[in-house]
Amino acid sequence: MLAAYLNKKNIEAGCDEAGRGCLAGPVFAAAVILPTNFKSNILTDSKLVDEATRYELRELVKEKSIAWAVAHVKPHEIDRINILNASFLAMHRAIKKLEVQPNSLLIDGNRFNPYKKIQHHCIIKGDSKYFSIAAASILAKTYRDDYMKRKAKKFPQYSWTSNKGYPTIAHRKAIKEFGPTEMHRRSFKLLPDPVQGVLFDKWD
Repeated sequence: MLAAYLNKKNIEAGCDEAGRGCLAGPVFAAAVILPTNFKSNILTDSKLVDEATRYELRELVKEKSIAWAVAHVKPHEIDRINILNASFLAMHRAIKKLEVQPNSLLIDGNRFNPYKKIQHHCIIKGDSKYFSIAAASILAKTYRDDYMKRKAKKFPQYSWTSNKGYPTIAHRKAIKEFGPTEMHRRSFKLLPDPVQGVLFDKWD
């Protein structure tokens, strides 16, 4: 079972992002404050559970949390400030939206841009160590997936209902055939470089 808190005396918000490695769509982040007595046998890193379970956990998190919020940073912003800073900005926006303001932040990963004067703790693989970070990973992932499914109706050729904007072969084939959209991150390498003179039709 994951830990309910790092320091019981603090109001801790767990923060995590989703979509950092995608070629298209925003990067999403969530911030979640859970009670210090929170327990669950199933809540964990969003990557470790299937899609149906993620949506079940989303409802659990929303029901049991003291406060939660989700925010995102759009592709054109990502291109302007880079994906790392965009991930931090999405977390900042989520923290700002919390109805209860924390005095301590638990951040998934090893880096973070400080938010105001709130102390923060960077925790590698934090989404598999602390409930609040795992809860944030569930919200960020499911809300981002919902967003990409909606956008897939406008751009069905890119298969975002299944790949959610990640760099799958099907997604890259569509980029090659139809070109990028306003949803694509132009600062990312959308297509692989030819290898030793091999053309893309060989890669297909």
